[in-house]
Amino acid sequence: MIVEAAGRLFFAPGSVRVSMDDLARELGMSKKTIYRHFPDKRSLLAAVLDRQFAAVERTLAAAAQDAQGQPFGARVQRFLLAAGSELGRIGAAQLTAGRGDAVLRQYVEQRVDAVVYRRLDELFRDGHRQGLLSAPPELLSEITRGALERLLTSRLPRELDRTAADLLRAGVDTVLYGAIRPAHPGIGDEQLEAVIPTARDEEVGP
Repeated sequence: MIVEAAGRLFFAPGSVRVSMDDLARELGMSKKTIYRHFPDKRSLLAAVLDRQFAAVERTLAAAAQDAQGQPFGARVQRFLLAAGSELGRIGAAQLTAGRGDAVLRQYVEQRVDAVVYRRLDELFRDGHRQGLLSAPPELLSEITRGALERLLTSRLPRELDRTAADLLRAGVDTVLYGAIRPAHPGIGDEQLEAVIPTARDEEVGP
């Protein structure tokens, strides 16, 4: 009950720094009672993050299961869109770049690496083993990791009036269609043209 209430407060949209007093008011109990279960705020935050990352892991496992049997590009795309959505939901990019507790920041980085990026690395290595990739899997991991982290904190979605998920989808498609061998079923020039935005007619000069 304490961890659930703390999660609602810590991850509420637009929330600012949450104190133990705030949590005690939310729960209708004294801080002393909370401290019986958690000796300090750091231990409580760690418990909240454990709960959040368990949910992230379940979502990613479900996305991977749903994509079984689909073309490799679709599997990667499904995984990354699920990862981007979940990391955005818990504010992982802000947590790792914030000015809060350094130990907790490191903890978040480790959990993101274990839950998301190690799975992504293995997915690319699997594609490489199957002969589906023309680029090293390590390079693709770095590119997609950078794009994912950047879009979660970038102003670009607002400037283009698109969601971060929309731009992540376009970015992932562009990277993959340039990396997966053309002979791979389901990937062709027509799909690539559909992914990369073209200038609108009114923007084209004489």
